[in-house]
Amino acid sequence: MATEDSSNTTPLPQMRPEDMRGLADRLRARAGSVLLPDQPEQHHDLLSAATLIEQFANVAADVLSSGAVIDLSRLLKIAGGV
Repeated sequence: MATEDSSNTTPLPQMRPEDMRGLADRLRARAGSVLLPDQPEQHHDLLSAATLIEQFANVAADVLSSGAVIDLSRLLKIAGGV
């Protein structure tokens, strides 16, 4: 078995829930910016991305604070997946 990561990408540090919420706030601010009045699709996409990131941050915070074993199928249902 290989002992090295075969990826050429540099590993990034994991984002904490508060970092995710900060990113969501910045995306919302960007969506509300006067720079996008003629781009309603981009405005909507930024708001949608911010909402999804914030929901994921809430789930991540719950998981981190609980220390419980994660039920992946339940988590996917909560997140709107399968």
